[in-house]
Amino acid sequence: MISYLENNQRKRKIISVSKKRQITIPQKFFEALDLGNEVECVLQEDSILIRPISVNMADEYSDFILSELVEQGYGGQELIIKFKEKRKKIKSALENLLKEADDIAAGKKKGATMEEVFGQVDE
Repeated sequence: MISYLENNQRKRKIISVSKKRQITIPQKFFEALDLGNEVECVLQEDSILIRPISVNMADEYSDFILSELVEQGYGGQELIIKFKEKRKKIKSALENLLKEADDIAAGKKKGATMEEVFGQVDE
C-alpha cells in the first residue's frame, strides 16, 4: 500500500512493515536525504524519527563547536574552515564512544567510576 499525500508541505508515504519489522525507505526519500548504510532511529512520543546520522549528529553539536572555536580566537574564513574540519570528525568520535560503551557493557573494558567522572560525590 503506497500513496503520496501532501501535509503541511511535507511529503508523506504509507509503507508496509514486514513480519520481521522491516521497512523499505522510499527511493525518493532516500535520495533526497542522501542516506548511507546507517540512519539514526529516534523514538519520540508516539513516533519514530529516521534521519541521517552524519548530518544530524553534526548539527546537534554545531553550537558547541562554534562556541569553542570562537573562544579559541577563530573568526572569518578561518572559523569556517576549522568548523568544517571539526564537524567531519563528529561521526567517527561518536562511533568510538558507542564502541567503548558496548565494550564496557560486554565486560571487555572497565568503565569509569562516579568519582572519576564527577569527582568526590557528597552524600
